Amino acid sequence: MKELLVAQYDMVTDSRDALLEYCDQLTAGDFIIANSSFGRGSIRNLLVHIGTTYQYWIGQHGLSRTMSFPAYGQITSVKQCRQFFDSIDILISEFLEQFNNAYFHTLSFSINNNGVTATPLKLFTHVITHEFHHKGQILSLSRHLGYVPIDTDIVR
Repeated sequence: MKELLVAQYDMVTDSRDALLEYCDQLTAGDFIIANSSFGRGSIRNLLVHIGTTYQYWIGQHGLSRTMSFPAYGQITSVKQCRQFFDSIDILISEFLEQFNNAYFHTLSFSINNNGVTATPLKLFTHVITHEFHHKGQILSLSRHLGYVPIDTDIVR
């Protein structure tokens, strides 16, 4: 099963790479400009939120690690986003290695003083689907800013 999840994550990163290449075309100002109509305010903020969600679920809850979550303002360029996602790729690799052949094992943790359970497969599925949800928002926000979005789907 690990091979399947690695292959699936490779597809996610290929799609992410297409999105980041597209974001390279944005002006620096458009990359960070806040728009209150979109949940996290800016393209940069959405990208950082995607990464910190991986940190929260995969790092903090899946791997039981203390994570250092960057503030939005700490990342000011697409290049820095790529570097941040490089660290997320390592985190995913370690997660998939640790739970190799145990993806249906029940993990227990506390969120807001509530007991929560999830399997490693559920955490993995959550973060990758969450990324695609926000990727759509990023493309919509870019359209709102006057850009022509590209196709970043896995099958394109």
